[in-house]
Amino acid sequence: MILLAVLFLCFISSYSASVKGHTTGLSLNNDRLYKLTYSSEVFLDRGKGNLQDSVGYRISSNVDVVLLWRSPDGDDNQLIQITMKDVNVENVNQQRGEKSIFKGKKSSQIIRKENLEAMQRPVLLHLVHGKIKEFYSYQNEPAAIENLKRGLASLFQMQLSSGTTNEADISGDCKVTYQAHQDKVTKIKALDSCKIERAGFTTPHQVLGVTSKATSVTTYKIEDSFVVAVLSEEIHALRLNFLQSIAGKIVSRQKLELKTTEASPGLKPGKQVAAIIKAVDSKYTAIPIVGQVFQSKCKGCPSLSEHWQSIRKHLQPDNLSKAEAVRSFLAFIKHLRMAKKEEILQILKAENKETDIYDCVFCCRPQLVDAVTSAQTPDSLDAILDFLDFKSAESVILQERFLYACAFASHPDEELLRALISKFKGSFGSNDIRESVMIIIGALVRKLCQNEGCKLKGVVEAKKLILAGLEKAGKKEDIMMYLLALKNARLPEGIPLLLKYTETGEGPISHLAATALQRYDVPFITDEVKKTMNRIYHQNRKIHEKTVRTTAAAIILKNNPSYMEVKNILLSIGELPKEMNKYMLSIVQDILRFEMPASKMVRQVLKEMVAHNYDRFSKSGSSSAYTGYGLSLPAPWTSHSASTYSLDILYSGSGILRRSNLNIFQYIEKMPLHGIQVVIEAQGLEALIAATPDEGEENLDSYAGLSALLFDVQLRPVTFFNGYSDLMSKMLSASSDPMSVVKGLLLLIDHSQELQLQSGLKANMDVQGGLAIDITGAMEFSLWYRESKTRVKNRVSVLITGDITVDSSFVKAGLEIGAETEAGLEFISTVQFSQYPFLVCLQMDKEDVPYRQFETKYERLSTGRGYVSRKRKESLIGGCEFPLHQENSDMCKVVFAPQPESSSSGWF
Repeated sequence: MILLAVLFLCFISSYSASVKGHTTGLSLNNDRLYKLTYSSEVFLDRGKGNLQDSVGYRISSNVDVVLLWRSPDGDDNQLIQITMKDVNVENVNQQRGEKSIFKGKKSSQIIRKENLEAMQRPVLLHLVHGKIKEFYSYQNEPAAIENLKRGLASLFQMQLSSGTTNEADISGDCKVTYQAHQDKVTKIKALDSCKIERAGFTTPHQVLGVTSKATSVTTYKIEDSFVVAVLSEEIHALRLNFLQSIAGKIVSRQKLELKTTEASPGLKPGKQVAAIIKAVDSKYTAIPIVGQVFQSKCKGCPSLSEHWQSIRKHLQPDNLSKAEAVRSFLAFIKHLRMAKKEEILQILKAENKETDIYDCVFCCRPQLVDAVTSAQTPDSLDAILDFLDFKSAESVILQERFLYACAFASHPDEELLRALISKFKGSFGSNDIRESVMIIIGALVRKLCQNEGCKLKGVVEAKKLILAGLEKAGKKEDIMMYLLALKNARLPEGIPLLLKYTETGEGPISHLAATALQRYDVPFITDEVKKTMNRIYHQNRKIHEKTVRTTAAAIILKNNPSYMEVKNILLSIGELPKEMNKYMLSIVQDILRFEMPASKMVRQVLKEMVAHNYDRFSKSGSSSAYTGYGLSLPAPWTSHSASTYSLDILYSGSGILRRSNLNIFQYIEKMPLHGIQVVIEAQGLEALIAATPDEGEENLDSYAGLSALLFDVQLRPVTFFNGYSDLMSKMLSASSDPMSVVKGLLLLIDHSQELQLQSGLKANMDVQGGLAIDITGAMEFSLWYRESKTRVKNRVSVLITGDITVDSSFVKAGLEIGAETEAGLEFISTVQFSQYPFLVCLQMDKEDVPYRQFETKYERLSTGRGYVSRKRKESLIGGCEFPLHQENSDMCKVVFAPQPESSSSGWF
């Protein structure tokens, strides 16, 4: 019996000891002071992983960790104190040598005395079951310094068993997965799941968007329920989708190692943690463990007005073809985003008060409006709306530039849409501006819906405004205005209205409705839509114009045509008017040559001799259709992207231009971006040469105009002449001056991420892309020489920049990468109708294209001392000219001539 009692007591004793020593997370010994070394390093590069090419810095210190209190109710409830000592800052790249910005400087000089004192003040961490319950520190400490201590404290949160859970630490509330293996635990944090408030936005379109990736892995080596070593690595990488040379990476590492232990004063007695904290220091207060936002002060930075005056000369009209104009534009947008309404409004009102905007060589107001609108902040929107007076006809150019900048907004919000709806319901000094407002409302609806904002009240109101307006419109001008808005919005519920206007409308209205349907994605082109398009093309119910019929055929052929649909189109060739015969034949041949989606079905039908024979495929005429690949830069710049151009021209039976359609697309894999479309249309000109109009076009008014689509946004069309009297006055004046379709500065790529690194540092990853664009169109018609000529000229300057920074408030490292180019592209079509058959020449001219890449890396102390390294690389892509209408004509060879790379580094 005595032996059994002794055995029972031994069992109870060992059981109690095992329970007391068991924890689910880290556990500190009651009477030990743990001395560790800690380092947090970060470096930036372009993703090549070469440490010698990187910039960054390392913050290191000794760390004392001691257990202050353990709950009497269980080992898993602990209060620990963490103290950083002997803080040091140095280059992460040790090869910097004499160029190190830290050389010869003490920590107190780099970090500053008050920051260093704050950094070395202890923090308290309340751990329950290995997870952070509360983080205690002193009030009013600098947020950046507090974040560094949060980063260290977050390393002590872990669990000893495998599993997936949610944890709150400096990164936010994140999903984490633990993998436990004997004395080793791996923690994988899903950074994309972290819930933390940080500023940021991106361009939603895949082609113009940015791909970013983030990983976080922390490895713990455990002995006796405490860490012997911790190694954490967090990586953030980004790249621009269509130009992969714009790429960068942040690598942040934390390392914690146990060096020795010493005797500690022992635990503080008590049952409640609050009483223990008060006994340690009543100044301690519980603060969030989640990282806090801070903004480094900019010393010596110019004011908004000073910045504007320094870049103003680069934004004068004559300089817009240069990349420097875009560089200044993008830099000014960044400044505007930090400015208040009053500052912005002051510059708008002060700019060129005495200058006539219609006749001004040095006028910068339109470019200033571009920048203010593109800033897309509440203050900039309020300022520009206060500045512009839509009831006045004197500032039409500024109003239109504002609207175009709204259309190309990279991340529009509901407030912008509501502002335009409010303006549309008011009065206007110009009817053209009223039309533009409605057209741009359609573009904003599309962008907001693409960004999952279709159910916003402002979007719902805009939809009703467009659809109800189109249903009730009586005037031709109003019908076309709402059709253009619907062409931009691409509302599925608007398809029945478009079918109605396409099939029953007259002249330009029918054609515009058809082109609006042409922009819808394949899932929306239902059997009902294709039945209507077949009726229009084959004229089952009424006679239609050639432009409407050919657009209907294009819709059928683009959207998974059936065998019989393709066969009926091919059988119609030979029964159509002469030029339409040639046009449709060119379309079919272009589908086959360029391997478009319908090519497989066309080839199946062509196996039938009734469809594929000499009678059909030998039709003559001047109309043409041609698609080819555009300029491609060598890998790895655009290795997975491609651009295509197409030019199709339809003539009337009398040889006069009916429609010229230029399209340029950019593709990322299979995702397209409709970069440019310029359509020149003419009708009712047969009377000038005593020719007979084609069937269905006998009563058309004389008209010529130009319609443009830019980066998926339909703009308001412009008119060369309208009516016979207007035509004769234009011809007698013999003016062939080009008409501007669109001109200005556009912000197309706009990505901004503010990152909270686990180490406590703040990082930013920004990509911006802008361009200065000038598209003009001209139509020349000479009865004397019996010749007509159309010109579409595109001039663009493009600049794309990526900016990656890591900031601790006392030292900052950054990487800037960019690419720029200036290009010109002109499409010319000439028809001589002095003899028959008519002589036709289609030509594309490309100017020399300089392509420049640059890279800047820097490290800078808050005191102003810094190091910078710059590299620059330039190449020249030779220009060329070649015909587009000759069969089997090859694109001229592009000469790619790389220039020597230049680099420099030094102090600043």
